[in-house]
Amino acid sequence: MRIAFLASDAPVAQLARDALVKRHGTVDASEADVIVALGGDGFMLKTLHEMVDLAAPVYGMNRGTVGFLMNEYHEDGLIARLEAANEEIINPLSMTAMGRDGAVHKALAINEVSLLRAGPQAARLKISVDGRQRLSELVCDGALVSTPAGSTAYNYSAHGPILPIGSDVLALTAIAAFRPRRWQGALLPSSAKVRFDVLEADKRPVMADADSISCPDIQWVEIQTERSIRHKILFDPGHGLEERLISEQFT
Repeated sequence: MRIAFLASDAPVAQLARDALVKRHGTVDASEADVIVALGGDGFMLKTLHEMVDLAAPVYGMNRGTVGFLMNEYHEDGLIARLEAANEEIINPLSMTAMGRDGAVHKALAINEVSLLRAGPQAARLKISVDGRQRLSELVCDGALVSTPAGSTAYNYSAHGPILPIGSDVLALTAIAAFRPRRWQGALLPSSAKVRFDVLEADKRPVMADADSISCPDIQWVEIQTERSIRHKILFDPGHGLEERLISEQFT
């Protein structure tokens, strides 16, 4: 089994990589049968984005903080764990955003695309789904669209729903909604195309963010599932995303 070991800059992740490379050797990611990512969830997202064109699945081991997308770190028994691992397929979101200067920005998000106020005043957003206006005005600190895989991240912190992996839905969640008062959002089919138009963009600036890829001072954003891209993540049996999503709701 040809393994590519990648690690975040954190010293604990670098030490883990050194130990595993000493045991198993390493190859370039383009030649690997499997990629082992050592770090936290942020590093896993970075690895998935950078390795999107490669066929090898990614197996993460937690050398970060939360590690929702990672397996537990153990130096021993790695080959057996890789051989027994279950594969999850994740389709990312595509974001197209137009700035007030007319520039168009595109990015992919495995967790969520979020809109956030960029000034002292609340944002005013108009929301359309599949070309039909659904909310003429949402006054809020922001809003986001989350995949099932990302539903326990920012979406959950904003009191959005946890979505089971394999569910064919997206979560549209408001962040600190003022009007409509305490509006929490909506569940949408994964085929939906969501558009946010920023009202009073000059007075109430808004930024868009796709997995930490930021676009400042936007006029509108369109978000939809990118089914042509399939991220492959490996999990130890009994500890896949489905189990983690269920367990998170009982903690």
